[in-house]
This record gives sequence, C-alpha cells and structure tokens, in this order.
Amino acid sequence: MDYIKRRQKQWEKKWQREAELEAKKEAERVALMEAEARKQEEAATRKRLLQEQKEAERLRLKHTQAREKLAEDKWNEQLDILLGQLARQKQENKKLEEIKIIIQNREPSLQVLDWDKWLANPLNQRLADLDFERAMAMFKSDNLMAKRRHGTRGTGKTFNNALSFAGDRSGAAKTFVSTSFNPDTYSLWNGFTVSFWVRPDEEMNQKSVILGTRASSPVARFHFGLSGAGANNIGVGIGGNDVTGINNPMEVGRWYNWVISYTGTQFPNGERKLRMWINTDARMANNNNTSWGNQDEATESYTHGIYFGGRNTEGSGYTNGFACALDEVAIYNTCIDSDGTFASEIYNANAGYDHRNNNHSDSLVGYWRFDEGRGTTVKDLSGNSNHGTLTTDGTGLPTWIRKPTGYGQ
Repeated sequence: MDYIKRRQKQWEKKWQREAELEAKKEAERVALMEAEARKQEEAATRKRLLQEQKEAERLRLKHTQAREKLAEDKWNEQLDILLGQLARQKQENKKLEEIKIIIQNREPSLQVLDWDKWLANPLNQRLADLDFERAMAMFKSDNLMAKRRHGTRGTGKTFNNALSFAGDRSGAAKTFVSTSFNPDTYSLWNGFTVSFWVRPDEEMNQKSVILGTRASSPVARFHFGLSGAGANNIGVGIGGNDVTGINNPMEVGRWYNWVISYTGTQFPNGERKLRMWINTDARMANNNNTSWGNQDEATESYTHGIYFGGRNTEGSGYTNGFACALDEVAIYNTCIDSDGTFASEIYNANAGYDHRNNNHSDSLVGYWRFDEGRGTTVKDLSGNSNHGTLTTDGTGLPTWIRKPTGYGQ
C-alpha cells in the first residue's frame, strides 16, 4: 500500500508538472497570439492613420486648388475688366486725337450754311460722326462767324490772309511753299480742274510758274504760270503742251482768278481738251491735243509734290519762281468746267467761295486757303493732308499778307 501510495504521489507530481508545463506553454501561446494581435492592430492603426493623412492631404490640396482657381478666376475677370477699360480708353484717346486733327485742319465756312450743306465738308461730316454735340456747336459757331464776316456786326469789313512770294530774279529771296501733293496720286491724267487767285507783283516778261511740279518731256508736267510778256504758260502732260502765245491781260498789283480744266486722257485724240479762264474770260477754249499718259501704267513713278510760288522740277527742285501773292488754291480730280460756268461761279462769289461746299466737293483732292496768317504751315483742307511748308531756296520765307475780304479791294 505504501508503494502504491508512493507511486500514486509520484504520478500526481508528474501529472502536476506536465499540467504546469502545459499551462506554461498555453500561456506562452496565448501571449504570442496576443502579441501578434497587437502587432496586427498596430499595423492596421498605422495604415488607417496613413490613409487618413493622405485623405487629409488630398482634401487640403483640393481646397487649395479650388481657392487658387477662384483667385485666378477673379484675377482673370479683373484683368478682362482692366483690358476692356484700357481698350475703351485707347479708342477714346484715338477718337479725341482724330477730333483734334479735324479741328486743326478744318476751316470755318465764309458763308452761312444749313446743316446739310455744312456736312458736305468731309471733315465736318466726320466730326459729326465722332461727336455730334461738338459738331453741332461748331456748326453754330461757323454760322455766327460767317454772319460777322458779312457785316452783321461792327464795321462789316473783315480780313483774310494770303501768301506773298519773292520770285527768283537776281537778288530775290526765292521763297515758295512745298507740298506733298503728287498729281499721280489722284490720277489727274483722267481729268482735273484747278482754281486759284493770284496777284502778280512783278513784270511778266520771263518764264515763271505760279504753282506746279515737273519739267519737260518725258516727265508728265503739271504747272501753271507765264512764259513771258503777254503769254500764259500751262504745262500739262508730255511733249508740246506748253501752251503759249495767249494774251495775258493781268496787271501788277491786281488779283485774278485762274481756272484750268482738262477733260482727260481717256478721251480720243481731238477730245482731250485743255481749257483756261482768267476771271470769266476764256483764254484757251479750243486746245484739243493735250496728251498725258496714264501714269499708273508708266515705267517711271514721280514722287515730288507741287510747289506754290514756283515749280518743283524733278531732280533739281525749285525753279521759275514768280513774285506774286497766292490764295485759295483748289484742285479737283475731274473736269468740271467746259463752258466757263464754274469759273464764273467762283469769280462772282469772290472771296466768299468755299470749294468744300459745292456740287463737286466729292472730287476735291487738294484745297489750301492760306488763312492761317502765321506760322510755317499751310493746311490742306480737302482731307488728304497734303499740307504745305513755307520754304526757301535762298533767304527768308514767304510772307503772310492780310487783305480785306474780296479780291477787288
């Protein structure tokens, strides 16, 4: 029995040790499982935190981009507004500059006109298009000034201006006005009309030019003057068109109106008529042989503008100056007069005639009134801006003169 009890105790101790060992192993397994679980939980937590950080960063970037996009849209909108304002300001400045140029170049009419006739002047029409209220104010001002000129107030004696030239005789100052007006630019070979008032201030016994450009053949001449005592000198076109031998009744110191017209090269031989009137007296009514080639088709081009008080000779400049006074030079690119009607209209209106306000103003390509009275510029009022510059080939400059309105005074 003792042996059995002893063995029983031994077995119990063994079983206890095995149970303890098994419990220890189980505890270790549980600890390992718990450690693995904690590790997995930590990994999951880190992953979740990382995802949350990424999402937060994504939302932050999205918010930043949205804010930047909003700021960019606002900037673009403001930029568009600014650019629009600048464009409108630029357009307004351009408009104001054009209005300024029109006001500088336009010349008030010497006659009282209604609104439609006042708008017949292209500069006035353009001013009305740009600024109607300003145009209306100038229309009223022009008519008020015209009434005053015609004696509705004061003494009734008004003045306008002209230019006096020294000519190119020995010792003369050789003064003239240089312009950029080129006859070729306006195809004057297809017909033209020229009108001007001139006062001879020297004996007409030598070749001289009142206004013009170019010399002899083959250059297409365009000049008007004298070839000696008692003879007019009209150079138009090429070869043999210096028309001379025409009685010239002009006296030194008196004003005369010249009108010259040419039918045009498009007419057949015998119908290319060149006509001239001094005042209302026809001086050349039957010259049918003028020839002026189409310079659009010519192999040479001529770029020199006309001179007043002399001729601009191609290549050599000022020649054949004439001591005279000159006023109201008008050039049309169509033949207006065939029977002297236009010449009579101008002569009878005297200084009151405004070439911008007639039935032919659409063909007016050059118009110099010489009413500035000072400075060194003579404005071209036709709208083509071929302004003249007071110039000299010697000493001094052309002289501004002031005279009572009316060339008979």
